[in-house]
Amino acid sequence: MTEIYGAITEFFTSNVNIVLALVMLAAFALAIGAFFLWRKTGAVEKPVLMIVLALVAVVNVLIWTVPTSSGETPLDRAESVR
Repeated sequence: MTEIYGAITEFFTSNVNIVLALVMLAAFALAIGAFFLWRKTGAVEKPVLMIVLALVAVVNVLIWTVPTSSGETPLDRAESVR
């Protein structure tokens, strides 16, 4: 079990930029899908939830990539630990 966890951890730490890009693409797709769902059905609840999920994804990416007052990003700190 620890080998599997180690392999997954290694994949995500070595491909962080790919993961962050996929999260941004998913957020963009959610926003577009919410707009089309709202226009097609007139429903409000599901499109709003999709927009909230997209915002949460964008905020998570910003948390990892925006520098702190010291000028270092949490992503840089995580890579230096590796």
